[in-house]
Amino acid sequence: MKRKLFIVLAAIMCCGSIALAQNKKMVRPASLKPGDKIAILSMASVPKDVYAKAGLKVLKEWGYTPVLAPNLGEKHGSFAGTPEQRRDDLLWALRNPEIKAIMSTRGGYGSIQQLQQIPLDTLAKYPKWIIGYSDITSIHSAMVNAGVMSVHAHMCGYLYDKEVEKLFSDNPDAPDSCSLALRNILAGGVPHYKIPTHKYNHLGKAKGMLVGGNLSVFCGMIGSQYDFLKNDNIILFIEDVSESTSSVNRMIQQMKILGILDKVKGIIVGQFTDYSPNSDFKKMEDMLNEELKGYEIPIAFNFPVGHVDENYPMIEGANVTLDVDKKGVTLTFDK
Repeated sequence: MKRKLFIVLAAIMCCGSIALAQNKKMVRPASLKPGDKIAILSMASVPKDVYAKAGLKVLKEWGYTPVLAPNLGEKHGSFAGTPEQRRDDLLWALRNPEIKAIMSTRGGYGSIQQLQQIPLDTLAKYPKWIIGYSDITSIHSAMVNAGVMSVHAHMCGYLYDKEVEKLFSDNPDAPDSCSLALRNILAGGVPHYKIPTHKYNHLGKAKGMLVGGNLSVFCGMIGSQYDFLKNDNIILFIEDVSESTSSVNRMIQQMKILGILDKVKGIIVGQFTDYSPNSDFKKMEDMLNEELKGYEIPIAFNFPVGHVDENYPMIEGANVTLDVDKKGVTLTFDK
């Protein structure tokens, strides 16, 4: 049964800098206006051709002007072009003053390849919304360390899937809450999410800087200059796909022995999909509960973020308040 979510989208225009709990300042990219250009590019694996077409259609419907990156459509094995071609597309989008935001066609694998060719100060110099999730988590991690917020959210592939669904829907004009939330953020809004309670939740309230995404991707960056886990006072959200229970357990142990989980202020457990259970735990949430139950911080289970339709946009690097009580969970982004 599909989860019922209550989403309050506060259309509050805010750009410039937002102070974090550790007195560091993160830059929130400027809000988009009707007609602004959004670059569509591929940062990782080869996408289906229809993904970019769907992105063009939907972004136009939102009132923006989508622009295809110069190397979009290139292939290099399973990658969407060589690392240099993907680097050049990202730099083109960042440096072009007419481009106000950047949306990836899909994730997959490979974002870290071109990321190593782009200095953090270059990312800091051109603060623009970068939109994506899955393998794009590596880009988000780098953006946070460059001092710029970004959006962990659906990409062109999802927009295509929703366009296909409309063809077979009894109500093709029904609003898509994920897309509405992303559109609102780009226009300057601040989301406020409420979800039902869960039996494994840890009650409590915490404030901090929101970071997270694909667990296997950001664990692979621990200790590097792109590692956003090095920041203090963080609220961490995790999700993954096609990783076994044992593999996820190993990554949790990695963060434990490095002392990372000892310093986080709160944890948001998102969706783990298409995984293989082990002999100890048939369900991923059972294993995660076992590993996290000793931490006396607010922990929210079954949050709608991950490789699922209900993948709610999360502003990486934003100041948030995580409130977990007996009635449910609220995640509030600072204005």
